[in-house]
Amino acid sequence: MNDLTSIDALMRSVPVIPVLVIEDVAQARPIAEALVAGGLTALEVTLRTPAALDVIREMTQVEGAVVGAGTVLNPSDLDRALAAGAEFIVSPGLTDPLTDAAKANGVPYLPGIATAADIMRGLDHGLDRFKFFPAEAAGGIKALKALTAVFGQVKFCPTGGITEATAPDWLAVPSVLCVGGSWVVKPGAPDGAAIEHAARAASGLRKAA
Repeated sequence: MNDLTSIDALMRSVPVIPVLVIEDVAQARPIAEALVAGGLTALEVTLRTPAALDVIREMTQVEGAVVGAGTVLNPSDLDRALAAGAEFIVSPGLTDPLTDAAKANGVPYLPGIATAADIMRGLDHGLDRFKFFPAEAAGGIKALKALTAVFGQVKFCPTGGITEATAPDWLAVPSVLCVGGSWVVKPGAPDGAAIEHAARAASGLRKAA
């Protein structure tokens, strides 16, 4: 992936993008291998831990994994993530400096939005694929449907508070291409078999037609 428009292809490649908060770099490869084996190939490693950049470096070595950086807040974060090998960028919000930097680097970019004003600012930048965040706290499916009614061309990856039980409801919304979720990988020492099982179940979820 080397252009901004491929964020659409990434979002359509899996119904669930695992949102990963990993403290120990030694867990990186086993987790990535289990996720890929279960059919989830797009992996978002959040920059919330000191190990995150090394985790990205390790996971990019796993065949079949498309590894991105999440919780990217500014151009400096973006530069560090790209240097570590991140293939896409996810941000909790939408700012002009970060958006300009992502566009300049030509990296697939999924900025977070929660309001109509956020979406309008993104559209001004030529973007129409967004992370709806924090999905449940920002009003849930009802709020997203209200936004979709105004911005029919926009597609979303809702993230934040979505569970294995509620993911199918979100994926049934036509404007939703995928969801982000942390339930696939439980905190603590990774159980490869359990992660692969959870990934297989998540990868089997049906997206809206």
